[in-house]
Amino acid sequence: MIAWATLSRRLSMVFAVLLLACCGASAWLQMRSNGLHEQEVIQRLSGGLAAHIAENAELIKPGGLDQDKVKDLFDKLMAVNPSVEVYLLGLDGHIEAQAAPPGHLKRDRVAVEPIRKLISGAPLPIVGDDPRSPDTAKVFSAAPLRMGGREVGYVYVVLQGEDHDVLSAHLAADNVLRTTLWSMGLVALLGLLAGLAAFRLITRPLRELTKAVKRFETEGIASLETETPRLERLSHGTDEIALLGQAFTQMTRRIAEQWRELTLQDQQRRELFANISHDLRTPLTSLHGYLETLLLKAGTLSEEERRRYLEIALGQSRKVGRLAQELFELARLEYGVVKPEKENFALADLVQDVFQKFELAAEARHQQLKPDIAPGLPVVSADLGMIERVLTNLLDNAIRHTPAGGQIEVQLRPANAGVAVQVSDTGAGIPGELQKGLFVRPVFMSGARSDGSGSGGLGLVIVQRILQLHGSDIRLVPQAGKGAVFRFQLSGATGT
Repeated sequence: MIAWATLSRRLSMVFAVLLLACCGASAWLQMRSNGLHEQEVIQRLSGGLAAHIAENAELIKPGGLDQDKVKDLFDKLMAVNPSVEVYLLGLDGHIEAQAAPPGHLKRDRVAVEPIRKLISGAPLPIVGDDPRSPDTAKVFSAAPLRMGGREVGYVYVVLQGEDHDVLSAHLAADNVLRTTLWSMGLVALLGLLAGLAAFRLITRPLRELTKAVKRFETEGIASLETETPRLERLSHGTDEIALLGQAFTQMTRRIAEQWRELTLQDQQRRELFANISHDLRTPLTSLHGYLETLLLKAGTLSEEERRRYLEIALGQSRKVGRLAQELFELARLEYGVVKPEKENFALADLVQDVFQKFELAAEARHQQLKPDIAPGLPVVSADLGMIERVLTNLLDNAIRHTPAGGQIEVQLRPANAGVAVQVSDTGAGIPGELQKGLFVRPVFMSGARSDGSGSGGLGLVIVQRILQLHGSDIRLVPQAGKGAVFRFQLSGATGT
């Protein structure tokens, strides 16, 4: 499409064409009105002409019309006023006498009904047949012609005859053409200017929106921040352009938010892979070192040293295996392979079952597992296996990072037609530099057991993904006097 054919220019051209058409129609109506007015004026001014002719006694002689007198009178009248044409008609409208040049007469009869309407005083103008034209009607003057006290015909005077038509057409051609051209040119110019000005103002928001869209197309997401104020200005109002601006603004905001989320997720994923690579490299290096030592110094190591080296290597191997398993589980959660199969169950019973799983580990470290369960808790709707994994990971982390003699507490409280869960310990807490990415990358803090058991590393990341699949979230709650405090919420079962 050519650059000229912009929306505002096309609208301006349409406006100009419509304006010209309206002006043309208005001019035609004005000319028609002027013509009717002229006909009425002429007919009123010359209304008595036919009656004056009919009163001329010289036209009648014993036995009928005096054709010579009639022709002489008609010639004189038409010489004085060339625009009139005089005819004598019979009662049936047949032309009895006329003074037309040879070959000019096209009718031998005139309709009588318009004559009777004129004589009866009907509203003017009234047009009748033109004897010199087969399809033209003109204003006329008419009067009955009497002989011996009775009507024998009509005097019929065409007030705008052939000479009037020829002269009027000749004079009007130049004037009408010149006036029409000037009028059309002036109207086109004014219409175009008015249309350009009007549509430029009307389409300004659309042009602004177009610029924003083109900039978004060329510069991408980076242009959204600078274009937001302009888009907000365009969104005020209730017209179609404002609604389009509002829709585009909402779309750009949604795209910007999604882009930021994708960027953040991509950054988190990169950090996750980097940390996993580092965390895998450390135990693998240690495992390789101890195995290589066992191989090279097999003959010089004592049985106690050999056993200690094997235990360390086995612990590092378990750590690698556990991290690989967690990475596989996280990938399944991340890419939608695993979907929660929700069912209704009592969360307090599940907490007791998980406590039983960790009783021996807690006793070995002289730790106390304390349930704090409010009475009358609603039944929750969730995937039982996934929520068990959440509690397992949180309790395992708490046990590993709580010193001997410490306490791990699980608190359940009703909240918003569901159950709020809080897991806290009396350990050293989580360092500030690790809190920011606690749920997006693997964390290995000091205090983990050397055998590599437990659920460090990706455990909290998995907890976050599982709760997100349940429409929930987990957060670290700062509380004085306690170590790490984690809190999340599960929705209650429908109808409970």
